[in-house]
Amino acid sequence: MMHFNEDLPNALKYLDSLQIITKGSDKDYYPARVYLLRGNLYSKFYNVKAALENYILTLEHAKKKGNKRQIAFAEISIAYLNNYIGKFSEATSTLRYYLYNTDYLDKSDYDNIRVNLADTYIETNKIDSARILIEEGLLFNSENGKTHQYYGYLLESGFYNLKIKKYHIAIENLMRCEKYFFTTNNIKNLSYTLLFLGQSYAGLGEIEKAIQTFIQLDSHVQQSKHFFPELREVYPYLVNYYKEKNDKEKQLYFIEKFLKVDQILDSQFKYISRELPRQYDRPKLLKEKEDITIELRNKKIFFYFSLIVLSLILLIFIVLYRRTKKAEKEYRRAAQDLIQSVNENKIKKEIGSTKETSSVNFPEKIITEDKTTKSVSEDIAQNILAELENFETKEQFLNKGITLGSLAKRVKTNSKYLSEIINTYKGKNFAAYLNDIRIDYAINRLAEDKKFRSYKISSIAEELGYNTEQAFTMAFKKRTGTPLSIYLKEIERVVESKKIENS
Repeated sequence: MMHFNEDLPNALKYLDSLQIITKGSDKDYYPARVYLLRGNLYSKFYNVKAALENYILTLEHAKKKGNKRQIAFAEISIAYLNNYIGKFSEATSTLRYYLYNTDYLDKSDYDNIRVNLADTYIETNKIDSARILIEEGLLFNSENGKTHQYYGYLLESGFYNLKIKKYHIAIENLMRCEKYFFTTNNIKNLSYTLLFLGQSYAGLGEIEKAIQTFIQLDSHVQQSKHFFPELREVYPYLVNYYKEKNDKEKQLYFIEKFLKVDQILDSQFKYISRELPRQYDRPKLLKEKEDITIELRNKKIFFYFSLIVLSLILLIFIVLYRRTKKAEKEYRRAAQDLIQSVNENKIKKEIGSTKETSSVNFPEKIITEDKTTKSVSEDIAQNILAELENFETKEQFLNKGITLGSLAKRVKTNSKYLSEIINTYKGKNFAAYLNDIRIDYAINRLAEDKKFRSYKISSIAEELGYNTEQAFTMAFKKRTGTPLSIYLKEIERVVESKKIENS
């Protein structure tokens, strides 16, 4: 009795000791009993080949000693295995004989025979015969407190209703079975309960419930190591589901599970079973696995490549952002210096410490006059400079279309002399000179004239004599070292600060 609660290696040791002790026994149930117990043990641990070998030895020794009960147990056990591996015709013949033609077995033995015979009838589409056996079994066992035998019949009832497509009734019966078999840890019956339950949901078109049930079955199988032939129907269903969902990782996961289970089933049944019909193409499935593996590997490579590229882009963005912030800070400082310079000039004007001017104090190029190369006399140069001062004071530089020639006529000289004077005394060419005095004017007026600041940039540019907004903004940044937009923002910030201080 000790071997029932042990794992396989220890249980076998107990049975080996029993065989040694009973060797040479004159009892008619030895040594057949040892082989029968060993067969049941291997069957319990799903080693079908070893179980069958021991049942055959049981039958051989039972026949030698004429023990009809042990002959029956051996043949019935072999029939159960035939039912399990799909040899339904052989199983049906044996089970029907012992159910209807014997009277020397226990009630529990006949219940097991009836349940297995009903199962073979369902598998071979003898539906009415199966229904009668199931109804008899439920009736005979309903008064016994709904025992293990009762739920065995209820499981077959679920299978029966699944077969005749009464899915709702099947689900109702199977849900009750699931609760019972889970509580009693009946691994085999729980496996088939989950199988039939998932198939019932699939029959109703409740695909998500079917998938969840089959995933639960997969988890149960992996934990219990109970592998049975019908699993070859479950995994393709899961594979195809995730294939349609384009979930490559789960598709690959269940392909790998399927191939592993299929290999185990082959190793269990190849010596005792005909080739079971298969609804899948193994080479095709292996090719599909290879394709998915390559695709997932390529996706992983692409992911890491993309991650590197994005990291580089982010790094470049950070560098550019920091440079932009640094440049913005420098632009703001330049704008603040301009505003301070405007304010200082304004104070100087108010106290009369300097003559009125519209310019901002920028460091000018130091001019070293070379008297030997200068072609304009000093008197003429002073006259031209006086005219240029008048040109600046009257703000004539705001007029559009001013050229070197037109300005030369205005200051009563020629273009060559004017160009030389500007280069010599102003330290710049004519274009730079005109841009600088316009921008100096803009710096002051924008700082002091709120209405002027409210103009559109294009209108400001036009009023300053520029043909385009772009020409004005480029000239402003070149002259001041800060963009016009930042200069305007700093002016507004200073104005707002003064308002707060005054309030």
